[in-house]
Amino acid sequence: MTAQQQKQAPADIATDALPAHGFACRPLSSALGAEVTGIDLARLADGELDAIKTLFLQHHLLVLREQHLTDADIQRFAEAFGPVEVNQVKGSDGAVLQAVHAIANVDSQGRPAAAPLLKANYNWHSDKSYLPQPSLMTMLYGLEVPPVGGDTQFANMEQAYADLPAETKARIAGLVVVQSFEYMLDKLGQRAIIDAAMIPPPVEHPLVRTHPETGRKSLFVGMYSSRIVGMAQAEAEQLVADLLAHATQEKYTFTQQWRTHDFVVWDNRSLIHRAIPNYDMGAHRRILRRCVVRGGVPQ
Repeated sequence: MTAQQQKQAPADIATDALPAHGFACRPLSSALGAEVTGIDLARLADGELDAIKTLFLQHHLLVLREQHLTDADIQRFAEAFGPVEVNQVKGSDGAVLQAVHAIANVDSQGRPAAAPLLKANYNWHSDKSYLPQPSLMTMLYGLEVPPVGGDTQFANMEQAYADLPAETKARIAGLVVVQSFEYMLDKLGQRAIIDAAMIPPPVEHPLVRTHPETGRKSLFVGMYSSRIVGMAQAEAEQLVADLLAHATQEKYTFTQQWRTHDFVVWDNRSLIHRAIPNYDMGAHRRILRRCVVRGGVPQ
């Protein structure tokens, strides 16, 4: 972690206004993220859920250490934020993923596999951005992690937008980006992970979206961004690439170095993320449990 990332992130929601609780919270970087310790998500005390929601909006991402959760615990926590998202993608066993499901580098026999099933995970994206109502929150629970590596990286699209030059903000104001699951499948050669009849149609979303709870603006581009309405394809692809290159500079990112029993929740309305294949996938298993909360229509 750089010296800049170790600085405390400026708070736009006062933590001293939170009710007194037994857990502790400390920022993880200047870009985003906070570590929460001393809380049990399976047995939340009165007021703790509201405190977590406040911290979630402030820091965009929370790492809750030493959790011991069942799938039912995870789903119950998710439902406190909104409806749980259904899936279209199939797992290694060929079945469509359940609401709480595994993100893992293992084959159907549980052996570590060098080739990941979901290649999209290793590219910058916001979950479910190809749907009319993209996700609000994603959560991952670390059941089994490699001894070194297997990290997940996040980028703060709000701060990246805020730091754009005025002329760039003027250029992208009002632009509409087409987000397409099929575009991702074709780009990565991943048609096998979904039945053709279940591929959702492309959707149009604002390239600059406004957070419905905080009013802050952020960039809304990633690997599902197939084109920009009214713009030549080459120009659109270059603009998306330039915005992503800007937004994923080190000063806007945080890297989650997984520990067993970490429970990580993040705001897809503010962040993009990617898995990092920085470990020997053929030798070490990486098994996370995942659940996604549906959001609203981006404005």
